[in-house]
Amino acid sequence: MAGDPQEQLKQKYERNGWPAQKRPDIKPVEGWSTALLASISRPRSHTVSPDGSQIAFFFDQAETSDLYTLPLSGGWPARLTFDRDPFPYWADDPPQWSPDGRWLAYTDGGHVWVVPAQGGRKEKITHFAAGGGSPRWMPDSQGLLVTVSREERSRVLLTDRRGAWPRPVSDGPGHDQSPLPSPDGRRVVYVHRPLDDFNRSDIHLADLESGAVIHLTGTPGYHDYGPRWSPDGGRISFLSERPGFHELFILDVESGDERQLASSRQDIVEHAWSPDGDRILVTVNRAGAFDLALVDPTTGEVEDLRAGSGVHEQIRWLPDGRSVTFEYQDALTVPDIYRLDLDSGQARQLTFSQPPALDAMTLAAPERVSFQSFDGLEIPAFLYRPAHPNGAAIVYPHGGPTSQYVLECDIVAQYFVAKGYTWLALNFRGSTGYGIDFERANHNVWGVDDTKDCLHGADYLAALDEVDPGRIGIFGASYGSYMVTCSLAYDSDHRFACGAAKYGDCDILSSWAQGDQDGREDLERQMQHPARNQAGYRAGSPVWQVANIQKPLFLSHGLLDERVHPLQSEEMVEALKREDKVFEYVTYPDEGHGFLKRRNKIDFYNRLERFLDWYLI
Repeated sequence: MAGDPQEQLKQKYERNGWPAQKRPDIKPVEGWSTALLASISRPRSHTVSPDGSQIAFFFDQAETSDLYTLPLSGGWPARLTFDRDPFPYWADDPPQWSPDGRWLAYTDGGHVWVVPAQGGRKEKITHFAAGGGSPRWMPDSQGLLVTVSREERSRVLLTDRRGAWPRPVSDGPGHDQSPLPSPDGRRVVYVHRPLDDFNRSDIHLADLESGAVIHLTGTPGYHDYGPRWSPDGGRISFLSERPGFHELFILDVESGDERQLASSRQDIVEHAWSPDGDRILVTVNRAGAFDLALVDPTTGEVEDLRAGSGVHEQIRWLPDGRSVTFEYQDALTVPDIYRLDLDSGQARQLTFSQPPALDAMTLAAPERVSFQSFDGLEIPAFLYRPAHPNGAAIVYPHGGPTSQYVLECDIVAQYFVAKGYTWLALNFRGSTGYGIDFERANHNVWGVDDTKDCLHGADYLAALDEVDPGRIGIFGASYGSYMVTCSLAYDSDHRFACGAAKYGDCDILSSWAQGDQDGREDLERQMQHPARNQAGYRAGSPVWQVANIQKPLFLSHGLLDERVHPLQSEEMVEALKREDKVFEYVTYPDEGHGFLKRRNKIDFYNRLERFLDWYLI
């Protein structure tokens, strides 16, 4: 934000009307605290060394997201970096081992760095102004593929471990990303996104010797992505949404023939070839559980390994083909890294992040439920029922919107459920995991029908015996925050007693102009360019309907947010002031799109708790 840098370092707090007060009649639940919420560490984005002896991973703890290694035989993690700022796990690229196991490449601060795997001085290898990311080693452990953005375009370049002057690999124009070299190092497969169709991505193949680029796949209006080489280099597997779900395909490199594997009308989230090429490890999205399974690349037969309980992600093979590693969490278990022996089916935990204080708690397992929205569309959701309900309830819409609430550890939901709140996390239209038609059901109509899904979520809660219909609130972050303001502004029945909005939009037209390139293009992907859908942008901007907001609203925003500019909350605050509405507003000068620092998380949780308790209990 423009202005005096010293002023930017100050936290802003504004209000209109009497601020929420801490309730003296509400005692803390034994063992719980907002400090506990902020204490959860997360080892994640791991990769396995080429010899299978250790893993490298980022560890979100103590306000850093530093790089560590850990022997698979057991032991204490070794810390390789010491100054990597906290980074959102959902936007971080895993560290990459060189094929000879001597080096690790990773991204930090918009550049690619290389550090010795045994520890030592790190070196920045992308010295050009545009920076670089998504490093991938060539088979000789010397070359590195990097993705560089400049002038709102991205290209794949080839450099080396010391950052030699790079040469182009992809041909553009558009966005070229996710490069992977072939096992023999002669070709590179990557994803190309054209500029004239943001709902499309194709698989391209570059020949490094001739410079020729072959377009392997491409269908207007659909995404092909996630290419992976088979170990012999003869086939490329990839994911495609052409069948109506995100499903697995295999393409023969020489003939160009492709076929679909394991058609199940369920999303394949990740996939990885076994070292011998006889199996493909996948995660399958089944109603919010990301199950671990094996697929036969010849027959398409699926064999479940671990199913039904939680979320498996970041799946990796060990070189012997007899074990795999993955990251796992469920509603009752925080994320950690595990190793699974395929012969015995036994999983062994490699990292241990769950605080003993949390082990002592009785956590709530959510129920899968659904309800009909205004047009009869069935809206899936997860319902958390407290052991001792206090009559209050929360509707929680997720961010994205192209995302999904899944069976992960939602520690904030658990905290409020322990206090007696009933919690409904819904997957409104526009969510992933339920087919492409459902995923695109809010295209061109942001804030309209998906808002009605949230309102009908409140109706669902109001029909429960343990919920007081007059004490239902709504809370969300990012797109979920946008759903909060839409729900308060567009609901003529004023179902919600209050709303808490965490770094969200209020005017999607001005947000389109203010945000970063990825956010702007994602908005155009779903809502078209504003010049072609002015009515939709206006209809989906709750700032124009602030006069209809009748209940208190709590707004929070990080001043370093590049995805949803903090001016979005400023714009809402000005509108609330003009209409003399009750609101509270707090900013965090050192946070971006996601509150990552411990002191800020505790401050936010305290304010959120005070606000919800004041208006709902």
